[in-house]
Amino acid sequence: MTSVLLIYPFFRRRLDRSRFRFPPLGVAYVAASLQEAGHRVQLLDCTFLRRDDALRQALAAKAEVVGIYCMSTMMQDCLWFAQRLRGRCGLLVAGGPLPTCDPEAFLEHFDVVVRGEGEQTMCEILAAHESGADVNSVAGVVCRTRAGADVRGTDSPANGTEPAAFRSPRPFASNLDEIPFPARQLLPNQRYVRYGKKKYGYSITTVMSTRGCPFRCEFCSNVVFGGSYRERSPHNVVDEIEVALALGYDRISFADDVFTLNGRRVIEICQEIGRRDLRFSWECLGRVDAFDHPTAQEMKRAGCFRIFFGIESGNDDILKLMNKQITTEQARTAVETAHRAGLEVGAFFILCYPGETDDTVLDTLRFAGSLPLDYVGLTMPYPLPGTALSERLADRNPREWRQEGGLLLDHVLTFDADFSEAKMRFAILKGHAQFEMRRRLGRLAPLALRLFTTPTDKVFRLLR
Repeated sequence: MTSVLLIYPFFRRRLDRSRFRFPPLGVAYVAASLQEAGHRVQLLDCTFLRRDDALRQALAAKAEVVGIYCMSTMMQDCLWFAQRLRGRCGLLVAGGPLPTCDPEAFLEHFDVVVRGEGEQTMCEILAAHESGADVNSVAGVVCRTRAGADVRGTDSPANGTEPAAFRSPRPFASNLDEIPFPARQLLPNQRYVRYGKKKYGYSITTVMSTRGCPFRCEFCSNVVFGGSYRERSPHNVVDEIEVALALGYDRISFADDVFTLNGRRVIEICQEIGRRDLRFSWECLGRVDAFDHPTAQEMKRAGCFRIFFGIESGNDDILKLMNKQITTEQARTAVETAHRAGLEVGAFFILCYPGETDDTVLDTLRFAGSLPLDYVGLTMPYPLPGTALSERLADRNPREWRQEGGLLLDHVLTFDADFSEAKMRFAILKGHAQFEMRRRLGRLAPLALRLFTTPTDKVFRLLR
């Protein structure tokens, strides 16, 4: 039995504007599989901690193996932990989206990098570590090779560091029902409950009922699950919902990339909720081309109160450029269908996408304003590592996401774009202002919008 510490290195800023703040399921899934394998596991979720407190707890754990999760927005904090824990444990492991698509960036600070799904890979890493076997033999890992070792079949980085040994990728788990539920008991659930009640008036946590997405949107990073799409059985999903609700949460947010893809299965989940007479509210993310009125009605009866759609653009040519494989007509139909069923509707849009013009950006703002939305999310484009967009913009001086934002927005520009950061931020603020006018001003909204939209359209066009 090995002592393991898993770290989720997210530190919530004082001015936290995000609407979405949930317990981290990824590390909790890995923790559960390690516990099932007989290991002693601690989980350090830094969301409600200060850096010094988090480091103190990490050192006090005295774990033999430390695993640190990382995504693009956590790179600095991930490496900060690694630099301070190196030499304090027997094995230091990186995992998550960013290590999956750029493992060599982590090898200076970590012994092992996990690529893809981590549950089985971490169990095998610990088994190899306990037995003294070579961790390089584990599928789904990248390791630094030892000096003088035979590195045939490996890639040697150009920066002069030790070459990296890339082992065979790990196949995706074929039966998701066999994976243990996330080890939620290791998470600071009461902190999340209190945070949710204060911020939203209710507490909410996530459940992931599928893994992956079969679509290939140019901007979407789905590197951990690749191009797979796998479903859990409705009975298994609702079993986990009951476990989550028992921890004091009022609502569930389905963390699936596209919860509504299989309408038959959605209805079966709704019926299972009804059979158990569970009374709770829930929300999900759907695709506009995988949603209809009968499904919306069934979801509403089962407690669904809100659905989000990733529409991304109000211009069909830009949707094609993004490889969204949807149309603005489908988007309007889906939003109106959900609205008629009595669901709150949210939508996400990317403004100033590479390849856009002033006209197409304003098309998106007008389109978003014409829909019966209860929430709108507007962002600038982010060419995340591992995405087709990142490959297309490889010569645009890509930069790491930096932990800073403006007075009103957290968005930061991470590449040399055709639009300035100031112009992108202006578009986002303009879109939010128009949405709030429409939502709050009632009968005065049309007049107010006319007075606001015309001059701000002109200002947007003048900005560079």
